[in-house]
Amino acid sequence: MGRMPADALLFDLGGVVMGIDWDRAFLRWAQSCGEDAQDLGMRFTFDEPYERHERGEIGELDYYAALRRSLAIDIPDHDFRAGWGAIFTEPVRETVALLERLRDRVALYAFSNTNEAHRLVWSRQFEHALANFRRVFVSSQMGLRKPERASFDYVAREIGVPAARILFFDDTAANVEGARAAGLAAVHVKGPDDVRDAVRPWLEAT
Repeated sequence: MGRMPADALLFDLGGVVMGIDWDRAFLRWAQSCGEDAQDLGMRFTFDEPYERHERGEIGELDYYAALRRSLAIDIPDHDFRAGWGAIFTEPVRETVALLERLRDRVALYAFSNTNEAHRLVWSRQFEHALANFRRVFVSSQMGLRKPERASFDYVAREIGVPAARILFFDDTAANVEGARAAGLAAVHVKGPDDVRDAVRPWLEAT
């Protein structure tokens, strides 16, 4: 086998390996407070408390308190939790099938911007898909999140592979740009075919 274009593949999770639908959260919250789900979706933003939650700087209940203010609704924590954990749908089956073929050919890792409440949900719901990764890096445990340069530097050090020898996959353009600025090769994933095209050298190697 000739030299492959990377020594490790690093995958985002939400939108790449597992499906996410934020409307499911807005619908659950709307049912709890009597508001319109579309209106709640328009009020929801990936704001400073959201990012702090993903860095582990504030906990789940503090984040729900922030949501009460930003969404202007007053529902109990358990109702926020029910909606918050409902956003995950199904595995991206085509990509998971690729991971299963790749796992014995190249080192696979994942890196997710996520919070502990979500991690507890997806680590159970997508256990089969996650078993393909040697390690899953979680922003709330690291105290760093994409697209920050320090987050990619941290992951590269932990993997023990030079940044230039890591191929990163993410469905968010800003994260792809951040990875490239940190020296990684990166693929902007719009669907499973983007993953398949990028990993073809490993699939075709004998």
